[in-house]
Amino acid sequence: MTASIQELRPKAADSEKITINLGFVDLGQIDLLVQEGFYSNRTDFIRTAIRNQLDRHNDNVKKSVERHQLDLGLRHFTRQDLEAAKAAGERLHIQVLGLASIAPDVTPELARDTIASLHVLGALHASAAVKEALRDRIR
Repeated sequence: MTASIQELRPKAADSEKITINLGFVDLGQIDLLVQEGFYSNRTDFIRTAIRNQLDRHNDNVKKSVERHQLDLGLRHFTRQDLEAAKAAGERLHIQVLGLASIAPDVTPELARDTIASLHVLGALHASAAVKEALRDRIR
């Protein structure tokens, strides 16, 4: 019997972990609301509070996105994308609010040859070598 071998790719995270510091009283109040069943856990409370604040400032965010000409959401750059830009003699000015990702097979040299600037509000997923190659271009 031949065993089936399957390559597992790591799943791209759909969220980013952050750390916050809270006072003991605030944390206790959150725990009380969780205990009383208003929220399933601390994370549920914090996500809800953040979403409420973002909803409250939605118009301001939209105006800022337009003013700064940011791509909103997920923006993935493949090796083929960057090779096409290089062939066309283009230099990319990447501005993303959300997640910008650069494919793992993009070399540091290709990234430097094609990416003139990189401004990400949110998260940047790229190899350590590509991040280092673009360090002076990341705002």
